[in-house]
Parts: sequence; structure tokens; C-alpha cells
Amino acid sequence: MDNTKSYQQRRGSFVPLSPTQMLWSSENGTSNKDDKEKGVNVQVVLRCRPLSDDDVRAKTPAAVTCNEDKQEVIVTQNTGNKQSDKTFCFDKVFGPGTKQKDLYDQVVAPIVKEALEGYNWTIFAYGQTGTGKTYTMEGEGGKTKNGEFHEDVGVIPRAVEQLFNILEAQNADYSMKVTYIELYNEEITDLLAPDEKSKKHISLMEDGKGAVFMRGLEEELVSSADEIYRILEKGSSRKHTAETLINTQSNRSHSLFTITIQIKENTSDGVEIIKCGKLNLVDLAGSENILRSGAREGRAREAGEINKSLLTLGRVINALVDHSGHVPYRDSKLTRLLRDSLGGKTKTCIIATVSLSIHSLEETQNTLDYAYRAKSIKNRPEVNHKATKSVVVKELYTEINSLKQELHATREKNGIYIPHDRYLSEEAAKKEMAEKLELKSKELLNLQELFFYQQKLTTELSQQLENTQRELQESKKDVTGLNHKLKQANAMIKEKENLILNLLGSEKTLTERAVELHSELENATSEVSGLFAKIEHKNHIEEGNKMLIRSFQTLLAQHLDVLHQIIVSSVAHQEQQLNAIEEHMKSFLNEQDKANEELQMRVKKVKDVFTGGIQSLAELATEFSGHSKTAFDNINSEVVEHSSALTELIRGASVKVGDILVDLHSNLNEQEQSISSFWQRQHESQLRAYQTTQSASSITVNFFKTLSKDIFTVIQTVEEARTIYDQKLSEFKKKFEDYADAEDKQLLDKMAELLANSNTKKKQMVQTELDDISGYIGSKTYTLHNKMSNMHALTSSTEDEFTSFVGKIKKHYDEDENSIQNGKIGLTSMLQSWITKARMGDQHWRQVQESLSGLQKRHIESVDSKIKGALETNQTVYTRFSSMASSTLEEVDIAQSGSLTSIEYLLRFNHEENEGINSLTRISRDAMKVMETAHSDKITEITKDVEKCLINDYKVDDSVFSTPNICKKSNKVNTEEFKTPPFEVLMDAFRKAQSEKQENGDLNAISIGATNGSYSRAYST
Repeated sequence: MDNTKSYQQRRGSFVPLSPTQMLWSSENGTSNKDDKEKGVNVQVVLRCRPLSDDDVRAKTPAAVTCNEDKQEVIVTQNTGNKQSDKTFCFDKVFGPGTKQKDLYDQVVAPIVKEALEGYNWTIFAYGQTGTGKTYTMEGEGGKTKNGEFHEDVGVIPRAVEQLFNILEAQNADYSMKVTYIELYNEEITDLLAPDEKSKKHISLMEDGKGAVFMRGLEEELVSSADEIYRILEKGSSRKHTAETLINTQSNRSHSLFTITIQIKENTSDGVEIIKCGKLNLVDLAGSENILRSGAREGRAREAGEINKSLLTLGRVINALVDHSGHVPYRDSKLTRLLRDSLGGKTKTCIIATVSLSIHSLEETQNTLDYAYRAKSIKNRPEVNHKATKSVVVKELYTEINSLKQELHATREKNGIYIPHDRYLSEEAAKKEMAEKLELKSKELLNLQELFFYQQKLTTELSQQLENTQRELQESKKDVTGLNHKLKQANAMIKEKENLILNLLGSEKTLTERAVELHSELENATSEVSGLFAKIEHKNHIEEGNKMLIRSFQTLLAQHLDVLHQIIVSSVAHQEQQLNAIEEHMKSFLNEQDKANEELQMRVKKVKDVFTGGIQSLAELATEFSGHSKTAFDNINSEVVEHSSALTELIRGASVKVGDILVDLHSNLNEQEQSISSFWQRQHESQLRAYQTTQSASSITVNFFKTLSKDIFTVIQTVEEARTIYDQKLSEFKKKFEDYADAEDKQLLDKMAELLANSNTKKKQMVQTELDDISGYIGSKTYTLHNKMSNMHALTSSTEDEFTSFVGKIKKHYDEDENSIQNGKIGLTSMLQSWITKARMGDQHWRQVQESLSGLQKRHIESVDSKIKGALETNQTVYTRFSSMASSTLEEVDIAQSGSLTSIEYLLRFNHEENEGINSLTRISRDAMKVMETAHSDKITEITKDVEKCLINDYKVDDSVFSTPNICKKSNKVNTEEFKTPPFEVLMDAFRKAQSEKQENGDLNAISIGATNGSYSRAYST
């Protein structure tokens, strides 16, 4: 019945898997895809052993420096006079002062947790002999009286303790079994065999998948940590150890302690499954230098086998690091055992141990080299498969049948057979009970002695009671003082309670504020999510609008091309009309200039005629004056000789004749002035006609200037409309605005090139119109119609002004004709007055002749002849004067008729030109109406397209989203309100309240004055 104890377990009837096979591979595990594809590097940890007592006494220098912060080790080597340092980096570095617990907590504790999750883990110590491998793995000492580990306990006991603690904390249904083997001189033995004689060598075997297992290996089922500790002690006592010069107890073999944990779990479907994890704890024998260790004969052979297996392990590490095609696992049983831990499906942690001593420098460097290279090994860990309960039960039935057969064979022998371990434990229990019985007897004797002692003590206590009563009276006095101190203490306590209440109030306020801030943060988070959704929705709409704008851009470009063709044709037609108007105006101005020149020539000719007539009349007057003077001289010479009465008469007659001559001379001067004024009036009338013609030209020029200004006003209006439209479009699409501006600029440049060679005024009008068309979109068509109406009104007003100009010319012609007629009448009346005055002079001379007839009788013949000669001369002068006046009037009539003919020709020519200009203007007006109709139709079409694209098809983000609220931010003042007032302020307020209560007679109030000083001292302390 050797194995009856092994099947005692916890948690009901749950039994482990069959122990007949010990699998060293996790081929039945499910893989983590990331770990399987990428692999996990072997974890390498370095630990430095402090210098031994001999090294300290010998003051041996240290060759290794550990930097735990940077996780690196520096090896110092002196070569000649030079010092060289070599640095190695590892996952963890522990210096010589590291405690066992620190190493375990940082390295092994996480590994144990992963083993419980279903992974296979291997931890082994590697290094030179005497560097602390066994100390690290097993340690020294055990548990203390209070149940805590000794500080020198190693990895294995601590791992066992952690396993059971976690399983108990999880209240898990589990089972645990352990194995313990030794590899000595390439032979595997079971350290858990029942006795030394039954120990046999175990062979390694492989299944079809390459997994290594050992048949016939003893597996101990354990239910507590103490059982494992006993198994460890039992196995450790059987290990091969020996004393060397380097180590007093040196392992001469490799040992492997394996813990297998099986945990039962229930799936969501109610199916029970078994989760399996494994923890392999390996304590390798250290490599040793035979010369330094002093090994001889058998010990030397042991050292050789150890070094051989470790050398094979090093070659395996090198082959794995170099990704060699062949890895020499089969060269040693150690590497076969560790095959799954090096490049397999088991996670591995190597604890490399080195010595600080310079005497071990070579071995230290070798250990560091192998450990550093081992970091590059990648394993592919997998989680073990979870077996169902039916599979486990089937395997257990097979195991039970095998055990029944072994039990039946044992019972056929004589005597009572129990396991040796149970027999030893029962013998130990009996011995312990005998010792306890003897101990209890001794305790009974001691208690009897104590009873007698207590009786004596009671008597003594009675006496002491009296003494105590006396002391009680004295103590009451002391109690009074203590009561006073108690009041002081109560005051202190109440003040502290007051402080605590204030602090708790502040804490509660801060907690409530924190809850409010947390809710505000959640609201802000939800609002931000809504804001992002709104932005995404708006971006989707903007993408659709962008495609719509692009199609609208193409359609608008087509419409603008059509408008451009219409404008170009209209511009060409307008240019033709302008050229025709310019030709008419040029011919009109040329004819006008010719007529003006001819009219000037005729006026000049009239002036010459008047000048010649005036000169002829002046000559006749001079000749008449000469003849008259000669006649008068002759008559005077004849009359002087007569009587004095005749002299008076002649003097009176000569005075009258002088008056007549003076009057005639003045009349001639007035006639000359009248002719000059008449010529001046004719010149002014012609100049006025010329100025009127110039004013007509200026009116025509002003018409086109005004037309240009109106068109420029239209341009400004359209530019303002385009600016407003562009501003509206910029809110929706910046890119379309830039493109539209570029298109407008190109259209303006093209139109400027097309109109560069046209008339300046018409160019401004057409250029403005083109700019207006290119920038005009829909909303300002009414303004354009108004401006066209203004231009039509301006044309009509210009036509009216030209008609008034023709009327003014006709009026001026009538005024000139009236002026000439008045001049003719004036000249005729003046000549008639001259003839009348001449007749009056003739009558006067006849009267003188009659009055002097009596006096002239004696000289009648001479005077008569002289008078007849004078009369004849005067008659000749009169005849010549009359003929000259008649010829002058005829020439004036001829000049007047020529001037009237020229003026009539000018009027007729102006009427004809007016009709020509009206016809050309009518044609231009009709063409402008046609262009206006086409332009209006096209604008209407563009407006419909714009309305369809930008109003109907253009999508506006009208979705309703909640706008994030503005988070209220607490200001510094509100935050400061939550602070607890200073302790001094609270104390003063509390003391003041207590003083008021005391003054009011409250007995519960504490005297502040009495306790103030002592409390202040206590509080300050």
C-alpha cells in the first residue's frame, strides 16, 4: 500500500491525469497567435554573489560591477598596463546585496501566476560552482514561529507557498503533483523512490511528435505546502554532493523539480474542463576548474561529466542563436530534458550566477557570454489544452485498475504492510505523545507547588490590602489633580473634534464638487461625440455640394460662352454703326466748315462793297465840296463888289449851306457807322451759327460721354452686386469663389483685348457692358434694365437737343434776315433823307436866288453862268451819288441773297444730317433692344440654373444636432471657498463660543482660560 497516501486530495473526488507518462512538451497546447508567430525571448537574469569571507580577508579585488538601475554588468580586466571594460545587458541585474525575497518578487512571482494560467515555465540556475545556484533555488532555513519564511529561503519554497496561496484565495478545485529527478553522470534517477534500494535508472523516451517523457517516474500528489517541503527535504538528502576546495557542499549532479497543477473550471455551457500548468525548477551543477576545485579520481570524473553536459548546453545555445540547421540536443540528456525549454513551447527564465572575485574572472566571462547569447533564443509558448472531465475519468479508470493489481499482489504476502513513510510518521507521533505525557506530569507538579504558593500569597495580600486602603486616600488626592488634567484633556479633545468636523465638512464639499465635475465631464464627452458626428455629416454634405458646384461651373461656363458670342456680335455691329456715324459726322463737319467759309467770304464781300461805296461817297462829297467852294469863291469875288446888304444875305446863306454840308457829312458818318454795325451784326450772326454748330458737336460728344458715364455707373452697380454675391458664396465654398474670380478676370482680359482697337467712348461702353454681363448673376437684372432705359432716355434727350439746335439755327437765320432787311430799310431811309436835304438846299438856294435877283441884275450874266455851272456840277455829283447808292444797294441785295442761300443750305444740310443720325441711332437702338432681349433671356436661363443648382440642388446642413454647452469653469475664488479655514481661526472661534457658554452658566462648557496655556503647549508639541 505504498501509494494509498498519494491519492488523498482536496475538493471532492477530483483526481489527476495518469502519472504513467511525464510529458516535457506542450504539444497539446493552444497557441497564442502573436507569441507563436513572433516568439518570446528567453528571460535572462543575472545575480552576483558577494565575496566570500576568505576573499574579504585576503582583500581580493572585485572584477565585476553591477548597475541595477541600467540593468547591466561591467567586467573589468587588466591586460598589461591597460584596463578594458566589457558591458553586458540583461533583463534584470541583482547585485551582491540583493535579498532572496527581492529576486523572487521581481522575477519568479509573475512566472508562477502565468503557470496557473496554463503555461509551461522552466527556471534554471546556470553558473560556475560556488556562485550560489543552489542557494538561489533552494536557499537555507525554513519558516519561523510566526509562519513567515526565513530571509534566506530560495525560489522553490517561495513558489510553492505562492501557488497554494493563490489557489486557496481563488477557492479553486485543483490537484497538484510533483516529481523530483537527478541527472548524475548522464544517468537519470528518481529522488522520490520509496527507498534507496528501489531507486532505478530511468530512460528518456520520445513520442511520435518529438516530445520527451520518462516512463515509471514517481509522481507525488500533494495537497499542502508542507508536503512539498518534506518531499524537497527527502529528495535533497538523496542528491550527490561533495566538498571541494571551492565549495563545502557542492552539487555533483543536476536536479529537476517539476510541479504540475490541474485546475477544474466550468464553461458557460456547464461543461467541466481541466486547465493544466507546469513549473520546472532546475538546479544545475556548476562548471568547475579541476585544478582549483582539487577534484581527484571519482570527483574528477564527476566534474568531467558535469562540464561535458554544460558544454553541450552551451553548444545548443550557440546553435539556437546562430539559427543553425542542426541543434545538438541528443548529445546530452540534460539538453534532451531542456529541449522544450530552449527553442520549444515552454517559457524559460535563466538565472545566471557569477562571483565578484577576480580569481573567477575567466569562468565569469564564460557564464556572461553564454547568458548574453541565450537572450536571443526565441521560444514559441503555447497555452496547454484544457481537457474535458470524460477524458480525465477514462484515464483514471485505467490507473485504478493498475493500482488494484499492485495492491492485490501486496496483500498476498504475510504480515501487515503499510507504507514506510506512514510507519515512520506513526512512530514519530507515538514518541511525540510520550514526550507530551511526561511534560504534562511535570506541569501538574508545578501547578501543585503553585497552589501552596498562592495560599501564602493571599495572606500577604490581605496585609497589603490595608496598606492599599491607606494609599487609596492618598490616591484620591491625586485623582483630584488628575480630574483637573482630565478636563484639560477633554478641552483638547473637543477642540480637535471641532477641527475634525470642519475638515470633514470641507472633504464632503470637495467630494460633492468632484461628483459634479465628473458628471459635467461625462456630458462634455457626449457633446464632443455629437459634435464629431455633426462634423462628419457636414463633411459628407460638403462633398456632394462640391460635385454640384463643379457641374454648375461647367454649365455656367457654357452660358457665359454663349453670352460672349452675343456680346461679340453686338460689339461688331455697334462698331459698324459707330463707324457710319463717324463718317456722317466727318462729312457733316466738312460741309459745315465749307458753308461757314463761303458765308465768311460773302460777309467779307459785303463788307468790301460797303467800304467801297462809303469811299466813293466820301470822294463825291469831297469833289462836291471842292466844286462848291470854287463856285462860292467866284460868287464871293463877284458879290464883294456889291452892296453891304447883299453881303449879309450871302453870309446868312453861306451859314445855312455850311449847316447843310455839316449835316450831310454827319449823315454820311452815321451811314458809315450803320454799315459797320450791320457788318458786325452779320459777323456775329455767322459766328453765332458757327458756335451753334460747335455746340451741336459738343452736345453729340457730351451725349456719348454721358452715355459712357451711365454705362460706368452700370458697371459699378454690377460690380457691387458681384461683390455681394461673392461674399455670399464665400460662406459655402472658398474654392468655387477663387475659380469664379479667375474666370471673371480671364473674361475681362479677353474682352479688353477684343475692344482694344474700337472707339474709346464706345470701347468704355462695351467694356463696361461686358464686365457687367460677366459678373452679373440673376439678382441685378432689374438695375440693368433701368440703366438701359436711362440710356434710351439720354438718346431721346440728345435727339431733342439736336432738334432744338436746328430750331436755334433757323431762329438765328430769321434774326439775320430781319437784321439785313432792317439794314436795307435804314440805308434807304438815310438816302431819302439825304435827297430831301439836298432838295431843301436847292429850295433854299432858289429862295436866295429870288431874294438876290434884284441885286444880281448887274451881274446876272456872270453870276447866272457861275450858278448854272455850279448847279450842273451839283447835278452831276447828285447823279453820280444816286447811281453809286443804287449800285451799292444792289450789291448788298446780292450779298444778302447769297448769305441767305448759304444759310438755307446749312439748314437743309443740318436737317439731312439729323435724319441720318436719327436713322443710325434707330438702328443702334433696335440692335441694342435685340441684344437686350437675348441677354435677358440668357440671364433668365442662367438665373434658373443658379436657382436649380444653388437653391434647389444645393444641400444645406439642416440636420438638428445639439450644440455643445459651454462648460462652466470654476474660478479660483469658488475653489478657495472649499478650503478649510486656518486652524488658528477655528480655534479662536471655538474658544470664543466656549467662553460665551461659560459666561451664560453652561456647566458643560470647559474653562478655556485654565486649559489654554497647557493646550497650546500640547498642540505645538
